[in-house]
Amino acid sequence: MRRVLIVGGGSAGWMTAAYLNGALNDRGNAPTVKISLIESPDIPRISVGEATVPSIQHVLSVAGLDETEFMKAADATFKQSIRYQNWLHNDQSFYHHPFSRYRIQPIDRTGRAWLNSDRSVPFMETVSAQPVICDMARAPKMLGRWDMGAPLAYAYHMNAQKFADYLRDFSTARGVSHYLENVTDVEMRENGLIKSVRTDRGNVHEADIFVDCTGFRARLIGETLGVGYEDYSQWLMCDQAVVGRIPYDEFYPGLIRPYTTATALSSGWAWDIPMQDQRSVGYVHSSHFISAEEAEREWRAYEGPHAKDIETRLIKFHVGQRQKAWQGNCLAIGLAGGFIEPLESTGLYLSDLGAVMLAEHFPYTDDMLEAMAFRVNRVISNRYFEILDFINMHYCLSRRTDTAFWQEVQKPERITDRLKAKFEYWKLKPPSASDFQDQSFPGGAGQIDRVVPGCDPRSPVDTAGLWNHESYEAIMYGMHFCGEPLAPPSPDAPKTRVMPAIIERLRAAQVKLPPHDMWLQRALGAPSFTSAGYEPPGWAPGRARPY
Repeated sequence: MRRVLIVGGGSAGWMTAAYLNGALNDRGNAPTVKISLIESPDIPRISVGEATVPSIQHVLSVAGLDETEFMKAADATFKQSIRYQNWLHNDQSFYHHPFSRYRIQPIDRTGRAWLNSDRSVPFMETVSAQPVICDMARAPKMLGRWDMGAPLAYAYHMNAQKFADYLRDFSTARGVSHYLENVTDVEMRENGLIKSVRTDRGNVHEADIFVDCTGFRARLIGETLGVGYEDYSQWLMCDQAVVGRIPYDEFYPGLIRPYTTATALSSGWAWDIPMQDQRSVGYVHSSHFISAEEAEREWRAYEGPHAKDIETRLIKFHVGQRQKAWQGNCLAIGLAGGFIEPLESTGLYLSDLGAVMLAEHFPYTDDMLEAMAFRVNRVISNRYFEILDFINMHYCLSRRTDTAFWQEVQKPERITDRLKAKFEYWKLKPPSASDFQDQSFPGGAGQIDRVVPGCDPRSPVDTAGLWNHESYEAIMYGMHFCGEPLAPPSPDAPKTRVMPAIIERLRAAQVKLPPHDMWLQRALGAPSFTSAGYEPPGWAPGRARPY
């Protein structure tokens, strides 16, 4: 029986264990691979509120988790969108990047139609009901049987530490072995593969496949195997975050938002992630433009006077990826493999991607290792570059000039060459699905080879594995750009049209979709709280809809 040893726990380690056990062992019912996980009892976990993307539902399904039980255990809430505020201008304006939208068949011309209209309605609200449903603070599910047509896509917000603990108990009950020990040494085979790890308890754990989930330390892939790290800080300048939690029993704003809020601040942005009993608020910022003390003061100003006694902590990070996620018989998953700031909630996604790739390309013999690693490295590397471009776009499309940080991130040298090539092409036409077949755009600006020794020399390809042309439209038109600043609408431009199906769905939602907090209380038994009658100063007010 093939042996897998996951070194490191947390959400990355236990997601990997649960997924591999589900995919390879039929959730423990038909074991073909022995899965073990070793984690330190002494290293504190980086635990903040986490937001996810809809792919998390695939992981839960394969592992065999029940949605209701998972949401109860992880204090989870629904996430239907990310609401971006103050990104275009520092004026409390906002737009949504939702998970559901209508697709016009057989040809979708909604982007061009919006560009040619008076743009009196934000683009995403012309093709999706979800932005308004989010601002109404409604759940994406009914309390009874669903009868509103196509279901609304959603992901979750959750307490990452509770999620990891739930996955641990779930996995060990289904055959995954668990060891609480500190790794002290790594023993290698003569052929350059890892043979075993030794621990402070004198135990030796041998395996055929090792998964490095040791966080930024990268104990196996970095320290032992010497795989280097590609730095992305030229294009993503934020390198640390001030993080704190706002408990509802002390301060409840009167609702639980069914979306993640990302608010641009002076030197970065703040996440605002609602869970069942608290909110996680973190200010991701660049230490080159603001000190940790100044960032903490700005964090407290975002939250309001009641935050003066809230405990915060500073998390430092380095954006980039391993030059190879898989080296020999070791695959790095989670922070050991890389990190991109969580503006589009890709932290847990990259962990579940690693687990899915390992299951799909599992090397049942050592002679499969090289071929499987080559393919997995290509897929994971492409996905990192896709995420890099997409996150980079949020910054470079801003028109803010009120601080040095926002002036800097718009400079040409802060924009990736692949993204520049996309923008040049999309000056000529709106984004479409075929744009992601390869990166051979006119002018060839995107054809940049990776010159890192030992790495795949081929140019990265944005395969739209996570975000397609519709997501690009959501951000570009939300930021009033299409490769360059949009000219004002012409005086005789037609009124922006909202599809009748969206208006009908919004009418139904007002009647049939319960408030998010009500759904959580009735469906999950979540606690209820008394409103403090006060919203954080950093929350932008809603807006009236002209339809």
